[in-house]
Amino acid sequence: MTTPHDLTENVAEVEPESIEMTKEAIDEGGGHEVASGEVHPRLIVKRAGAETDIEFGFSCPAVIGRFDPSVGPIDVDLGELEEGSYVSRKHAKITEAEGVFSIHDLGSSNGIYILRGDDFERVTDAELADGDEIALGNARFVFRLN
Repeated sequence: MTTPHDLTENVAEVEPESIEMTKEAIDEGGGHEVASGEVHPRLIVKRAGAETDIEFGFSCPAVIGRFDPSVGPIDVDLGELEEGSYVSRKHAKITEAEGVFSIHDLGSSNGIYILRGDDFERVTDAELADGDEIALGNARFVFRLN
C-alpha cells in the first residue's frame, strides 16, 4: 500500500517542464495526424444544427450501419436512431493508418457526405479531421478525436 509520503516522493520526481510541455500540446490541439492508439474516435449525433449528448465511440477499423441478422454484427450500430432508417446495413467504414483517419463508402444506398465550406460534398473515400461534419444518409454526426 502506498503511504502519503510515498506519493509526495513520486510527485517530486516529475519535472515541471514536462508538465507544461504536455499541457501546451493539449491546448494547441495539433493537426489531425495522431499516433496510433493515442486517440479515441467518436461520432457525435448532430440534430437541429447542434451536437447532442448521443455519441458512438469505436476503435478502427469500424463498420458503421444497422444491425441485421442476415449481415451480422457491426461495430457502430445506428439502427436505434430515428435517422437510422436512412443508413444502410453496412454503410461506411472508418479506418486509421499512420495517424490519418479515413471514411469509405461500402456501397450504401444514401451515400456519405462531408461538410466542405457551406455545402455537403458526396464522397466515396475521404480523409477525416477532428470536427468534420459527416452525413450518412439523413443522419448527421461530428467526428471527434478524444
